[in-house]
Amino acid sequence: MRRLGKAILWSAIAAAFIGPGTVTTAASAGASFGVALLWAVLFSVLATYVLQEAAARLTIATGNDLGAVLRTRYPNGAMRVLTLLLVGGAILIGSAAYEAGNILGGLAGAMMAIELPREALTLAVGALAAIMLAFGSPQRIASALAVLVALMGAGFLFAAVMLLPEAGALLGGLVIPGVPEGGALMTVALIGTTVVPYNLFLGSSLARGETLGDTRLGLALAIGIGGLITMGIVVVGAALSGEFTFEAMAALLSERLGSWATVLFALGLLAAGLSSAVTAPLAAALTARGLFDGGEGWDANGWRFRSVWIAVLAIGIGFGLADIRPVPAIVLAQALNGMLLPVIALFLFVAIRDRELLGEHANGPFGSLAMGAVTLIATGLGLVALWKVAGTLFG
Repeated sequence: MRRLGKAILWSAIAAAFIGPGTVTTAASAGASFGVALLWAVLFSVLATYVLQEAAARLTIATGNDLGAVLRTRYPNGAMRVLTLLLVGGAILIGSAAYEAGNILGGLAGAMMAIELPREALTLAVGALAAIMLAFGSPQRIASALAVLVALMGAGFLFAAVMLLPEAGALLGGLVIPGVPEGGALMTVALIGTTVVPYNLFLGSSLARGETLGDTRLGLALAIGIGGLITMGIVVVGAALSGEFTFEAMAALLSERLGSWATVLFALGLLAAGLSSAVTAPLAAALTARGLFDGGEGWDANGWRFRSVWIAVLAIGIGFGLADIRPVPAIVLAQALNGMLLPVIALFLFVAIRDRELLGEHANGPFGSLAMGAVTLIATGLGLVALWKVAGTLFG
């Protein structure tokens, strides 16, 4: 029971990446390419575990979170500036992009389940997230999010089981890598929605005071369950004919499973939005605290710490009030995070190999090979996404 309780702590990692962005991106991938991109979800699950375990191990070995390690490793000079600009900028921009998608997605779910004006629902979702952030520690927030993850996961997986495609196609999409024509940006978005850069800083902070064994178990369970839910959403999306929208998904579920499934989908989307609307600002604040010395004003109730999560949350609320179309904004946010991932992975790859810093906890040959492969693949996919985005904007 003790180890199970410890494992619940890591549900925050699953709550962070199973948000409206995952629902939108995974369902869009299914609607556009069937189950052909399930391999990308499997890769992202393995990559997430490799990177999250390394970030947590760094904290367990040194007593400092990832942000603090990067700050002390590069205390001044050009590398200090580069660290703050690349890592800090990437995390804060990525968190803000995610938060916009979280609020928009949660709002879409709320509007399907509750008949109130958009503005009122936007402020209500934002207020709930703010209350959880203002009155809970990271550990308490993680425990509360475990309930939301369980609810939305059960709903999406039940729908997937009801809509399972032919077994051969399912297996082929899972184990045969391939990028369908026009699917490069979607592939990166699908990976970016699971291997979330800011999650590395969130996970590193949660690892304080934990043992390596409990941490590995908790990460394996949280990431594995989160990956299974993502695959389920791809399967549900594959049952759609035409472009994915929240309304089209609700109509499909109502037609295939009954009108109750629409309510289940709406509540699942709302739970996904609320859980991720809490974790994105929290991760941004934890990252900023690590990078900017963590002194006065950076405790959980300090004005600096709170100003970061308030700013990120306010961006998300602003997007909701502006009536931005949720699906394009969410997919673009996922692709952006997929492009930012190589920056974070490279910094982590260098730090985790430092034997002077970590001693016996430093990566050996196998660990270095695994992290090197993840970093290399993530970099390649990020460059592809950058090329595709540039072609779309300037082509």
